[in-house]
Amino acid sequence: MKPMIQKAVLGLALAAGLVSLSGCFPLIAGGAITGVMVAADRRTSGTVVEDNTIQIKASNRLNDNLGERVHINVTAYNRKVLLTGEVPSEQDKQLAEKVVMGVENVQGVYNELAVLGNSTFSQKSSDTLVTSRVKAAIIDAKDLMSNAVKLTTERGTVYVLGRVTPREANRFIEVIRVQDGVHRLVLLWDKISEEELANITRQQPEANK
Repeated sequence: MKPMIQKAVLGLALAAGLVSLSGCFPLIAGGAITGVMVAADRRTSGTVVEDNTIQIKASNRLNDNLGERVHINVTAYNRKVLLTGEVPSEQDKQLAEKVVMGVENVQGVYNELAVLGNSTFSQKSSDTLVTSRVKAAIIDAKDLMSNAVKLTTERGTVYVLGRVTPREANRFIEVIRVQDGVHRLVLLWDKISEEELANITRQQPEANK
């Protein structure tokens, strides 16, 4: 079974039992490496390396084409790229997406760039703190695998990429949405079955030998 990217807001809300989320908290559904990190990751080791290469190449090409007039963060997961940050115009937003789509092995782009002035140092620091707080909460949850997802925060919006089962998806939402500083949650993860997760888990020890 191929992973299914979550795109329907209502579908995810019903599946998660979260239709009655607070009105002030919108939920939107889309979609240097150590040996230990790769072994715990749900991507293949080759994909992890490829994602890091995509991230570097995309960042360099964006800098070459758009320079310092923009603030763009690049997050790659499973050959899909999330763009967050600010650009001065809609033309720059579309150019950024075009540039990234031209990077080798990129299979899709989530263009979440805002047409705004660049974030202040204070805003960036706050977003970094929110990301750290969310990661710590996931680790503390004990029943979640932190390496199943990849997080980034922009202006209080937490973006989540990864490969998770429906059961895990519900728990990630429960844990993340209640953390201080999280104003909005955008889910860009792929859904996998419990059987697929079991297969991934069995294969990891073999890959680590």
